[in-house]
Parts: sequence; C-alpha cells; structure tokens
Amino acid sequence: MCTAATYKTKCHYFGRNLDYHISYGETIAIAPRNFPFELRRAGRLEHHYALIGMASMAGDVPLYFDATNEKGLSMAGLNFPKNACYKPAMQGRDNIAPFEFIPWILGQCESVSEARRLLDRINLTDDSFSPQLPLAPLHWIIADRDAAIVVEQMKDGLKVYDNPVGILTNNPPFDYHMHNLNNYLNVTADVPVSRFAPDYPLERHSLGMGSIGLPGDMSSPSRFVRAAFTRLNSFSDDSESSSVSQFFRILESVAQPRGCTCVGEGQYEYTLYTSCVNTDAGIYYYTTYENSQITGVDMHREDLDGRATVTYPLIRGQQFNMQN
Repeated sequence: MCTAATYKTKCHYFGRNLDYHISYGETIAIAPRNFPFELRRAGRLEHHYALIGMASMAGDVPLYFDATNEKGLSMAGLNFPKNACYKPAMQGRDNIAPFEFIPWILGQCESVSEARRLLDRINLTDDSFSPQLPLAPLHWIIADRDAAIVVEQMKDGLKVYDNPVGILTNNPPFDYHMHNLNNYLNVTADVPVSRFAPDYPLERHSLGMGSIGLPGDMSSPSRFVRAAFTRLNSFSDDSESSSVSQFFRILESVAQPRGCTCVGEGQYEYTLYTSCVNTDAGIYYYTTYENSQITGVDMHREDLDGRATVTYPLIRGQQFNMQN
C-alpha cells in the first residue's frame, strides 16, 4: 500500500508514502548525467538527465521507488497487484522492464507531454532484475508542475489517464478511484448546511462537521479519497517552510501506523518513509517511520556531470531537539 501526491505553491512538490511491512534498504540515490543505465532490451542509456530519488541499490544500480529529474519531471511506482500485467518483448515496441521504467522516462523527458510521446510505443516487459529481485506489480504516476498522468499496463493493454487530482494509491485501477470520488460530493471543508429535512432544524456542535463521511480506514480507495480531499483543500503560503510542511501534512493524513494493517503472523504494514521533492530546486526531503524530523538532500550540490551514483543512507533514528 502506498500513496503519492503532487502540490503546487510558488514551487512544485512531488512525493509519496512507501507503505510496506519490510524495508528494502532504501537510500537516497543521485544518478548523474553520465551514469550508464544498462537497459535489458533497449540498449544503453549513456547520457541522460540527472535523477534524485529513493532507491534500493543493486551494486551501483539504483532501483528507484520514486525519483525526480533535473528538469522537474517526477515519477513513482506504486503497488498494483493482480492488475499489473507485463508482457514478453514485442517487435516494433520499446521493450522496457518495469525496474528501469523510471530512469528510462526521467532520463529522456522534461515534461509530461514528452513522456506521453514515449509511452505511445512502450511495452513493459516481464523481465525481472534478478532471481532474488522478482517483478513487482506496479502502476505509476508521472507529474510536472502543470500536469499529472497515471500509467497502468493491464491484460487489455497500456492505459494512460489524466490525473487532475494529483493523487495515486493502489488497487482498483485509476478510473475506479476517479469515479468513486463522486460518492463524496457532499463532503466539504466549509461549514455545512443542514439538508436533513426542510422543516427539521439541526445544529452544528463541532468544527469539521462538513467532512463527516470522509473515509478513515486504511484501504486504497479510502486513502485515495482522503488524500484527494486533503490535497485539493490544502492551504499554505509560498515559502519553502510552509509548502514543505503542508505537503508532509497531506501525506500524514494517509500514513500507516504500525499495527493497524496486518499482513501476516506478527507482520504489519507501515509507512517506511515519506518523501517530498521540491522539483524546481532539486531538493529531496524525507522522513522515516522512526524519524519525524525533515531531512533534505540537494542534487545540485553534487557533480551532476559525473559517472558514479551518489548515495545518502537514511537517518532513521528519531532526532530530538531539547530546549532546556
């Protein structure tokens, strides 16, 4: 289970919650312009836009969960079990393995419109990275400061959806989530007006009663609705502090506390990390489950013309600031 979001004030922000029951050794990874991505069936991506994101490292190869490139285009893969369908290689298509989909798009594209053109000829193949790292069933959100889309490859083919709410969770497919929002058209951030009965007076006894009916459970459809409501009604000023803080609040509204979602004997899904990228500045902010302090890594402080990946291990332990 995961949730991804976009948000815009003066700058554009993109990020996600990664919810799972085990860690894959997540680390911040910067792939500079000349780091060679060896694609399984599409040759070598030798020169490309620089990337920063969260990845599991396979040697020096970053397997990105989410990333942003130096032009401000961002992308994240989210769990999509039983719906994602990868296919054998096809002639006349760009055959891209799911684990290399993020660098393939972000390495070549400056915008969502450019990504759309590449998607016209893509086939996501059934190639796994290794026997130890099998295929993960995923769908993806791709976003810049002006637009967002969702990419899902299912049995009946590749689907690309416009995403006007800037949110993605997990199952069911994206078109269901968008239609499901219609069930909550009476939910409001404003003071509610009684519609119970014309001649029966009802009184408000609390703030926030306009959001009664907003789902509070951990399921993917409910998290989609709650995140969309929070994101679409969010307010902050244009400062970096206010914008970043608000973005983390959006994703905190759908974060998974350990113990609330059981996946097996003694195993619980929880939010391993939350990320927020200022896509204009190339700064990747994050928190972890144990560490609520916001930590940042600036890609532009590294040599983006290099050939070697640069990694920063996550600061996982809680950081306390004692005032006395």
